[in-house]
Amino acid sequence: MSINNLKIRDLWHQYAPSPLDSWSLKSINLNLQHGELVGLLGPSGCGKTTLLRLIAGFEKPNKGSIWIDDQLVANSHQLIPPERRGVGMVFQDYALFPHLNAWRNVCFGLRRGQDCKRAIWLLELLGLADFRERYPHELSGGQRQRLALARALAPGTSLVLLDEPFSNLDVDVRQKLRSELSGVLSSCSASAIFVTHDPQEALAICDRVAVMREGSLDQCSSPKELVLQPATSFVGRFVLQRNVLPVNITEDKLITAIGSIARPENLTDCSSTELIFDEHSIYIESIPNGNATVYSREFLGDHWLLRVSIEGHLLRVWHPIEYPIKAGERCSINFRNGVDIMLFPGATHCKLD
Repeated sequence: MSINNLKIRDLWHQYAPSPLDSWSLKSINLNLQHGELVGLLGPSGCGKTTLLRLIAGFEKPNKGSIWIDDQLVANSHQLIPPERRGVGMVFQDYALFPHLNAWRNVCFGLRRGQDCKRAIWLLELLGLADFRERYPHELSGGQRQRLALARALAPGTSLVLLDEPFSNLDVDVRQKLRSELSGVLSSCSASAIFVTHDPQEALAICDRVAVMREGSLDQCSSPKELVLQPATSFVGRFVLQRNVLPVNITEDKLITAIGSIARPENLTDCSSTELIFDEHSIYIESIPNGNATVYSREFLGDHWLLRVSIEGHLLRVWHPIEYPIKAGERCSINFRNGVDIMLFPGATHCKLD
């Protein structure tokens, strides 16, 4: 058995007709090892679903190649059709056949003469054994999602593509299903790419997370590596929900919209242009002539999460619950002493005195 279930090399894609420089995907390189769950994370329109469509065989790449179990399935000259790739796909809207009951939906992808024992086992595994005679409209959202997963895995699929499969579910069902996903895939010896725009979801359940932006791959790392060492300021802002501010570095100061702070002793490189920090690194004081304005607030049980506007930048600020402050109030923002920050480019860690 090969090490990589999926291998993507220098993949480019463009929807026609498009301007020559308008690429939906640009030089994507990605491996998926057997048994691995990789999250594909990024904002709407960044190319996540396009990449899935290329892997599944619904689109042909302009440049680059796709390999599944060491077999070339796509490049600019060759395209093996979806039904011959052995790839299962779970769509956002489930795409179940409304005129087939649960059992016939699961068995739809089986080859003629293929043993149906795996389909029976999957219905048991996913808690659907008692619903095999029901039609999709007679099932709950969570049951339909399980049924779509069972149908994708029933033919013995070793690679499954999931396109935001939990986005239409309520919070409790969503959390339950996503916690079950890794176990189901492991039981089936299957690998999967899991598309989501929810950073918390990707970090919670995936072995690695691939972060996309405008058709390119910014970083593909374990959740821990993403948190501790984001490769770009975009990863810090989108995935980790950190604050980002422009910074000008002088011999003794870091100059930002919040104000000037002493340059950390360990900072030797002056080429960084952005400062990244979390909502705990700054605090606000309610001052009528302050340098900022509270844009919005969220009540999160034991604290407020404020979004504060300063010189066109919107910053997230942790604020004590006992000191309520309203949207529209003027305030001042200051850095806390001793907090950790990062400077980009370079991902330089520093501590403020």
